[in-house]
Amino acid sequence: MKEANYETIAQSASFRGLIQAKKRFIIPATVFFFVFYFALPVLTSYSKALNALAIGPVSWAWLFAFAQFIMTWDLCILYSKRAAQFDAIVEPFIPS
Repeated sequence: MKEANYETIAQSASFRGLIQAKKRFIIPATVFFFVFYFALPVLTSYSKALNALAIGPVSWAWLFAFAQFIMTWDLCILYSKRAAQFDAIVEPFIPS
């Protein structure tokens, strides 16, 4: 098995491009997740914006809470697809 030269890999343009691509995806996704996640407790604690009924006896707070599950699944699916792209970028660097 051939040893990888990590110094050379870390200095390569394609590796730096990979790191930038990951940052361009992970940072906005993380910020979105935290804003969406903490909006529910903040809005329910400090305002009455989500108290109105949306569908029958179900308030907007319940719909927002349910949407958090959907958002989490969507982010997981999106990250899985992006991770496959990141893996394809890394593939040439893996020693055989």
